[in-house]
Amino acid sequence: MEKNIGIFYGSSTGSTEKVAELLCNAFGQERCMVINVEDASKADLNKFAYLVLGTPTWEIGEMQEDWLDFIAELKKADLKKKKIAIFGLGDQEASADSFADGAGRLYEAVAEKATVVGAWPTEGYDFAKSMAIKDGKFVGLIIDEDNQKEKTPERVNAWVKMLKKEFK
Repeated sequence: MEKNIGIFYGSSTGSTEKVAELLCNAFGQERCMVINVEDASKADLNKFAYLVLGTPTWEIGEMQEDWLDFIAELKKADLKKKKIAIFGLGDQEASADSFADGAGRLYEAVAEKATVVGAWPTEGYDFAKSMAIKDGKFVGLIIDEDNQKEKTPERVNAWVKMLKKEFK
């Protein structure tokens, strides 16, 4: 089977990389490749029919630093025929006013250039504000490894099950 899913992530502490690996395992290693945006190029984006983009939220609502460099490449890429799913990590207690904003920023970078799939319900989270909410749902899978680590495997598996349908 062809590797048609590229999972691109930025990670400073390893948590987002861990979630990227969990996602790839859930899809099946034969279908996907996990790529650190620190090492990625615009050409890497073209290798895959489907893109899964992930970032934690740093500081007050910012994407992880490696995304700050790669976002320019993402904006220049031809994504018209791509289906893109977004995942983000955040801390709903320490960053309740900017929870998972990094995922919202990724969404803003690609929403007009590609088909974004994988909206995720906000139920089960406790926060004040998030840029990652559009039309009452998160723009993609949101993970809180700081406060809800035990929910990560279940959320990953449910989201991938949904994406397998949306990626057809």
